[in-house]
Amino acid sequence: MKPRSTTFFPAVLLLLLAGCGEAPKPVSEKPKEPEKPPEPVTGRWAFHQMFSAARSWALDCQGLRVRSIHLPEIKAEPGKSGAWEATFISPSRNKARTYTYSVIEAPGNLHKGIFAGLEESYTGRPKPFLIAALKTDTDEVYKTALTKGKGTDYAKKNPDKNILFLLEATDRFPNPAWRVVWGESVSTSNFSILVDASTGLYLQTLR
Repeated sequence: MKPRSTTFFPAVLLLLLAGCGEAPKPVSEKPKEPEKPPEPVTGRWAFHQMFSAARSWALDCQGLRVRSIHLPEIKAEPGKSGAWEATFISPSRNKARTYTYSVIEAPGNLHKGIFAGLEESYTGRPKPFLIAALKTDTDEVYKTALTKGKGTDYAKKNPDKNILFLLEATDRFPNPAWRVVWGESVSTSNFSILVDASTGLYLQTLR
């Protein structure tokens, strides 16, 4: 019987030693993309974020009021705002609770994301609206206010005025209505437009 060749083992040993001597190849890391600056959001979108949180408070919650909150730090876009506030009521509890949604931390107890306020008593006014009744978003509402409610002329004459969005149900209309307000508040404004929040139709111009 022929003796087994021993030349194979030194060759394998050399290959192993050569492999051990190589430095590990650096793992190529993709450069991190810069974080996008916070952007304003529409009212209906923000409302549903807050509604999801409100359901953990009361499964039977209904909408009572929604309003935009102007943030100087966030660049304004038509029909959008950097922060929103929504108040819900619970018929079974006879209580109300207000939530906020903000894209940044800001003064006035505004926190990034959803923040729940304290539970409060509810007197029955204003009347609540069903969540499903809110079908029209504020970017659409703003376009309607400009084209149907003669808001274009007022906007051109007052380009620097902030625009406030307010949603409520009233006895005047069967559906809740968005109110597009040119100015800091309803009481100080001399021009606003009502748009049906369910159908998106123009309702009324208020001066």
